[in-house]
Formats: sequence, structure tokens, C-alpha cells
Amino acid sequence: MFEIRPDEISAIIRKQLSGYQNEADIYEVGTVLQVGDGIARVYGLSKVMSSELVEFPNDVFGMALNLEEDSVGCVLFGETSLVKEGDVVKRTGKVASMPVGDAMLGRVITPLGIPLDGKGPINTTETLPIERKALGVIQRQPVKEPLQTGIVAVDAMIPIGRGQRELIIGDRQTGKTAVAIDAIVNQKFTHTEEAKRLGVNPVFCIYVAIGQKSSTVAQVVAKLHENGAMAYTTVITASASDPAPLQFIAPYSGATLGEFFRDNGKHSLVIYDDLSKQAAAYRELSLLLRRPPGREAYPGDVFYLHSRLLERASKLSDELGGGSMTALPIIETQQGDVSAYIPTNVISITDGQIYLESNLFNAGVRPAINVGISVSRVGGNAQIKAMKKVAGSLKLDLAQYRELESFAKFGSDLDASTQRTLARGARLVELLKQGQFASIPVEKEVVTVYLGTSGLLDTLPVSDVKKYEKEFHEFAEQKYADIYKNIRESKQLSDETANMINTAAKEYMTIFQKV
Repeated sequence: MFEIRPDEISAIIRKQLSGYQNEADIYEVGTVLQVGDGIARVYGLSKVMSSELVEFPNDVFGMALNLEEDSVGCVLFGETSLVKEGDVVKRTGKVASMPVGDAMLGRVITPLGIPLDGKGPINTTETLPIERKALGVIQRQPVKEPLQTGIVAVDAMIPIGRGQRELIIGDRQTGKTAVAIDAIVNQKFTHTEEAKRLGVNPVFCIYVAIGQKSSTVAQVVAKLHENGAMAYTTVITASASDPAPLQFIAPYSGATLGEFFRDNGKHSLVIYDDLSKQAAAYRELSLLLRRPPGREAYPGDVFYLHSRLLERASKLSDELGGGSMTALPIIETQQGDVSAYIPTNVISITDGQIYLESNLFNAGVRPAINVGISVSRVGGNAQIKAMKKVAGSLKLDLAQYRELESFAKFGSDLDASTQRTLARGARLVELLKQGQFASIPVEKEVVTVYLGTSGLLDTLPVSDVKKYEKEFHEFAEQKYADIYKNIRESKQLSDETANMINTAAKEYMTIFQKV
């Protein structure tokens, strides 16, 4: 599905370069000294810029990465076999850029902006550099507007705010991509008339797939189409079969498109899936360019690789339009080892992490979030007041449950207080289980968490918790619709609304137990 011909790469780059007038730059040429494995060492080009596009014969383009005293190390975006020793190389005078604009929404593209979905060319005239310096502190404002994911466990305990950088970390096959895709699908609400009436700004999404199989990316695109999310989403893919340079620049392309929306006063969500593969591609390039290896053979600037990317996510000040760019980087760990080089690097850059655990996933707790070491450093600032009020004790209740759970296995001779804590915890764990593409609006999330933390479900058998929750929402929407309306419109949980939830829960409990 996502195949690209080398001549298409050169055609789009030529289009970006058209109209460039500085002939002195264009006619500065060099000679290929050595070529192989996607790297060319070039003699000459004494005035070339870092990250500048350079043109090789046979319509192959590259990017200058190593500026040394006697040569320039270039990475190739095309077929290495088309470039040979002695070939003439020309400067273009332009740093690597990609097209941006609203026309990119709904499309599947490469990191250079070439469409892969067979829907024809993308009609956009504006381009922005792939690498841009992050804005300073003065241009920003604190993160205070929630970005709802529709996942109760995340929105209640590890809230994400617009402009935040929240890491999703865990072993392979623990549901990392599922959490990110659910967050994209849940933004559908922000594009409705109801959201506009409530003053919720729309969020435009960018999903960057790095080093994945094309079939996996095709499945993600199909799921986004199926759930009506592709209309406000752009998918940027540098698949496993693409050259390492494309995998290296893919996240920067995603950030550039996200910044286009942010700088125009809009809101964007960028998912980098995943940065472990980008770091591996960069390591490959660096070793081929003869940069000295450091820890785990990564070059010394691999921290800078990710910090200059993630630092671009921000919430702009009102003077600059108040737009935001939220980043959800994904990191894959090996055997749950978060103390490896790349995981510790990215943890130290981001504003918190959602840690997914294999043991929980295999035990049927999905999303498999380990509440103990998952954290949001923005916290309650990224929640509506109603959620902040009800979720306060949730994390503590779950932590106490996990602590006591191990003791409970040794015997049943437990005091009443411990048994209450265990009973409450077991029901909360059940309540936080959620299927994929089963997003819940925030007002329902608040009611769900309130049911669990206020003890209204303590007498219910654990196996009935999910059934009761689903049926209670249906019952309350018909008979006590004001509960949801009040929370949705005021974003607060008043005593009156809390009393209404208590009344509705007790009333439905008697009906539920009779059935």
C-alpha cells in the first residue's frame, strides 16, 4: 500500500526548491569521495549548512550531517547504488523542509511530505524546516487545559494537558500504540458543534510511525478511518524498509506539522511511535559517519536528539495565539528495564510517563497501567475541577490495594479495615478496565470514578462491576440526565449533583440486584 518510487522523492524536493535564486550557492559543487550504506563522503561544498539538502546525480538527494575539516558526511534519501565515487554533488542552499497546511489532514505521507495513500498530490504552498529551535520560556504559558484521552485510568490518575509531553513506555505488545490511538480517536468530540458551544478547541492529530512494518501502519490507518478520526489526522510513516535517514527525520517532520497548527492558534497532538527505533536509526547513521560510540554504542548526542525534538511541544502565550502542541512519545523497553539508556533519557525530558506492564496486560488488566510508577508532573492542572475532586483518593486507594494484595495471599485472617481496602481496590481495578476504541466522555468518567471512590460499589460482586457501570450510565441518562449535563457545562461536581448520583446509584442497585 505505502510504496514510494525514488523519482517521486526527487520530484517533491525539486518542487520545494523551485524559485530559489541564489546561484552562487547552487553552483557550489563537490565530489563524492566514498559511498555506501546510505552515507556519502563528499569533498568540497565548503559553505554547506548543517541539515542542508544536497543534490547527487540520478535524482538522488541527501542531507549534510557531518561538517568536517576536509569533507562533508551526507546521508542519502534515495538509492545508494545510484551514487558512485567521483560523482558531482551540488548545494541547494535550502535546509531539509516539508510542506505544511490543512491539506495534509487525512493523508498518509513520508517525512518529506510525499503522499503514499494514492489520493493524488497535496495542494499546499507553505513549507517549514524540519529542524527548528524550540521557543523560549517567555513565549510559553503553563499547561492548564486538559487533553481528554477518553481512557478513565489516564484522565483520572495521569492527566495530560495541552502542551504537555507525556511518555508512554513499556515492553512490546503491552498496548502502547492502543493508548495513543484511543487518544486520537477521542479528539473526534473536539471537532463537534457541542464542543464549540462548550468552548473546547479542536485538536488536530499527527501520528508518526517510525521503523514499523507497512502492514502495521496500514492497520492503524484503517482503524482511524473506521472510527472517523482520519479527517483530522495526518499519518507520517518511515517504515522498516525505508532508509535510516528517513526514520531519523520522521519525528522532526511530525513536530514541524504540529508546530504549524500551534503557531496558527490551533491545538495539535503528535504521537512518536516509537523513539527507540529513531534512536537506533540515528545510531546506525552516526556509526557509519564515524562518530565515536558511547554508552550502548549510541553517540554522545543521542540525548540532544530527543531533547530538541520534545522541547518543541509547548503551550504558547496568549500574545502568540495560545495554541498548543502536545507530544506523546512512545518508548519500547526490553524486559521492563526502564533503567536502560534511551528510556532514562526520555523519562528525564518528559513531563511524566504512563508505564504499561506485561504482567498486568497478561492478567487481563487493560489498559495495563502500573499506577505506582506512572505519573503526570502537570497533575490536577490538566483536569477539570470535577475530575480533580473525585480522583483525589483513587490513586491512594489503588496503591494501598496493591500493597495489601500480596499479604492477603498468605491467609484470610484479616481485620475488617484491611478487608474493606481489598474489596474497594478490587472493584476499582475492575472499574478501570476498558476496551480499545471504547472512549468515554469526561462527564461519564467523573461519574464512574465517583461510584468507585465513594464506596457505592463495595457490596457488588467484582464480576458484576463492569455490567453495573454500563447499565447504570444507560439508566442515569434516561432518568437523571441532569447529572451529565451539570458536569459537562459547569466542569464542577456540586453537592447537588453528588447527591443526585448517590440517589441514582442506590435506586439502580435495588433494580440491578433483583435482576
